[in-house]
Formats: sequence, structure tokens, C-alpha cells
Amino acid sequence: MSLDKKPGEVTLTVDGRIAIITVDNQAKKNSYTPDMMRQLAGHLTTFDEDDDLWVAVFCAAGENTTAGLDMPLFFGPGADADLDPSLVDPFGLGRRTTKPVVAVVQGLTLTVGIEMMLAADIVVAADTAVFQQLEVARGIAPLGGAHFRYLTRTGWGNAMYHLMRADRFDAQRALQLGFVQEVVPFGEHLSRGVELAREICANAPLGVRATKAAALTYVEQGEYAAIAAIDGVKSSVFDSADFKEGIMSFVERRAANFEGR
Repeated sequence: MSLDKKPGEVTLTVDGRIAIITVDNQAKKNSYTPDMMRQLAGHLTTFDEDDDLWVAVFCAAGENTTAGLDMPLFFGPGADADLDPSLVDPFGLGRRTTKPVVAVVQGLTLTVGIEMMLAADIVVAADTAVFQQLEVARGIAPLGGAHFRYLTRTGWGNAMYHLMRADRFDAQRALQLGFVQEVVPFGEHLSRGVELAREICANAPLGVRATKAAALTYVEQGEYAAIAAIDGVKSSVFDSADFKEGIMSFVERRAANFEGR
């Protein structure tokens, strides 16, 4: 390999209120190195902590989402794959972003690609996308959340059907399972993800974040905790300037101009 070969990287670009986080290691079908995973965690944290950014679009360059982990770099001798626990965890197993994330996938979307996709809030798939949770075929088991996120998205039978067989399935099957929310032609997938992000940005960001937080309360703690969280949701949105703007825009029959405060 040439010494000038550019290693895989993860970049963050800004489009108005939208953070576009892009994985690029096309020479290896966007396989992740430990450094790329750390870059991704860093960019997700930057997004989460920047009040000017309201929605993230998480995507990959080229024809494939990812072929998974660069296994020797994660599990070989001297591997250093630890993530700083203070950063946002791309798998949503530790710290999670408080803001919405739209994932965009295409081509090969294997193992960790599925797990990070399911840690997002909305998924757009190109019609080229194919999915496979391969761990049991490699002598291991899923470690990035597939073991429970398959269940929350699609139920026990469907989850075990795919997790235990390590089979490959297409974008339409992923849509049927509830893993993805839209399937669009390849080449339109990123623009559709950005379009959805813009639709979310048109709404009050405090209300969007409160909705996500309340939903996560239910997933993590159950119905009683979600009911108990309602008063907190009220206080976080009803005292905001955006709430007043939302009411005024309704009265004045115009589009609201939310500021996130």
C-alpha cells in the first residue's frame, strides 16, 4: 500500500442547522478503524453540544455504508479500541445525543452499520442497501446493541430469525421490519436524509428534544417512568420562548420562527 494512502476518516460539515457526519474509508468498503470510531464519537459530541446545530445526518461516502469493523485493529494484539465514556457513544450504549439523528444507508450495511443505524432516530435507505448481522457466523455475538434493538424494532420472532441465522436481507425487508423508515433510489438517499433533517429543523428544537428524551425514558425505564416524566416535559417546553412563538404563529396564521430557547 502506498505510504501516501489517505487513511479512513470521519468528517463533519455544517449546512445551516444541520450537521452532516460522513464516514469515508471507501478503499475498505467504509470499514471502521478504532481511530475512525473515536472521530465519529467526537463529531457526535460536537453536534450534541453546539446549540446552533439541531439535527444530524449520519451517512457514508460511496456505494456502501460499511462492511463492519476492521477486525484485526479492534481485536488483534495490541488493539486499542476504547472510547472516551464522556463522548457520545455511536452505538447509543453509553452517552446518547439529546438531539435527533437521521441515518442514511446504502449498499453493504453490515454488523456495526446496522447497530449504529438503529441507535439513530430515523433511517433512510437507498434501494441498494443490504443488511447482515454476521457475528454468530464469526464465532461471536452482537456487542453493539443488536441483541436488544432488533427486539424493540421488530419483536422476538423476527429478531431471532435474523440474529440467529446471520442471513442477508434487502432494503424492502428492512422497511417491513421497521429498521428503516423510507427506501429511495440510490443517488437520492443523502438528499432525502437532509430533506428530512430540514423538516425537523422547521419545528421547535426544545420540543423535539423533549419528545426524544421522553421516548427514551419509556424505552429505558418503562411506562410508569414515562408518565412521571410528563411534568418535566411540560416545564421544559411551556416556559420557552419557542412555545410563545408557536402560539403566536398559530394566532397570526404564519410559519413559526423558532430559535431554540
